[in-house]
Amino acid sequence: MRLMHHIKAIRARLDLTQAAFAEAIGVTQSNVSHYECGRQQMPPDVARRLIDVARGRGLDLSFDDIYAPEAPAERATT
Repeated sequence: MRLMHHIKAIRARLDLTQAAFAEAIGVTQSNVSHYECGRQQMPPDVARRLIDVARGRGLDLSFDDIYAPEAPAERATT
């Protein structure tokens, strides 16, 4: 399974707790924890909601930012 640690970085950039992030994207806090630890991959419909939430908060994301094997911040420095 692909590691999704960058979901935590995205959540941090949005300045949201796991609970607030979960509510914003329509999942449980447990789902967010699983996404962040790589135990579960974020489904595409949830990723679309995340992209919409992020854009509403001034952060432009794409599917590549969510599903890429490295964090967005790591790609930005290379």
